[in-house]
Amino acid sequence: MDLNKLTLLEAIKGLKEKKFSSTELVQDCLNQIEKLEPVLNAFVSVNKEKVLEKSKDIDFDKPLSGIPIAIKDNFCIKGIKTTASSNLLKNYTAQYNATVIEKLDNAGAIIIGKTNLDAWAHGSSTETSDFGPTKNPWNPKYLPGGSSGGSAAAVASDEVVTSIGSETAGSIRQPSAWCGVVGLKPTYGRVSRYGVIAMASSMDCPGCITKTVDDAVLLLSIISGHDPKDATSIPKNPWQIPAPLKDLKGLKIGLPKAYFPEGIKPSVKEAVLNAAETLKKLGAEIIELDVLDPKYAIAVYTVLQRSEVS
Repeated sequence: MDLNKLTLLEAIKGLKEKKFSSTELVQDCLNQIEKLEPVLNAFVSVNKEKVLEKSKDIDFDKPLSGIPIAIKDNFCIKGIKTTASSNLLKNYTAQYNATVIEKLDNAGAIIIGKTNLDAWAHGSSTETSDFGPTKNPWNPKYLPGGSSGGSAAAVASDEVVTSIGSETAGSIRQPSAWCGVVGLKPTYGRVSRYGVIAMASSMDCPGCITKTVDDAVLLLSIISGHDPKDATSIPKNPWQIPAPLKDLKGLKIGLPKAYFPEGIKPSVKEAVLNAAETLKKLGAEIIELDVLDPKYAIAVYTVLQRSEVS
């Protein structure tokens, strides 16, 4: 049936309307995983028997009831191995759930497996994984980006409907871009870091990788919210899905001039400016900004990140 190719919202709608069962959806994802994993290596572990069993008893009054989802393997899940793609943790079984996992469980999601990453999230290609690199699903000769490379590749290849990743400085957005899917890095503190193996705790952000923007909107509304277990958690309720806008009048969007250096590829510059022009036509006000030069931002990040890792 190729149910694994559905978007998150399509899968939710189909399950609620009983066009197919959660077991059929999960099985199609497992079939795709079995077919592609010898090449892609997007998963560190897959919970085949458990997820099939769980899919047979679904209460469809929850927002993610019966939906299979993949989790980056630096999120703790009680009773399941959490390796951070490092041999040092290859036999470690988590003793508690990360807050993001608790929220997904409460929403009815079925965690189908843990995805590959750069070991300890230290990298941007998955090449540093102790369990081998993940390959780009569009062309296995190329990389998927990282550190959430497994999560991005799993969604892009339809091995799973949606996934969770984490980002310190590009680890959600970069692999999502390389794999052609949607990656959403929330504001720092919007989503709890509790139970996530940290890379740089003052910058880490759990987030979602999806097939569409609408899917990302829904998933963020579920995993966000204040968490007393995380001292850096923003003291606000879960992010609410806004009402659809008729236009963008009154919205101000910044366009940093420093992000258009001399060496930028013309096609990239053109794509960004075309997007800005589209937003302008929809009523938004585009404002050119003077911001910190990226070369200084990278230097500051490098010092802070190295210090926190050490």
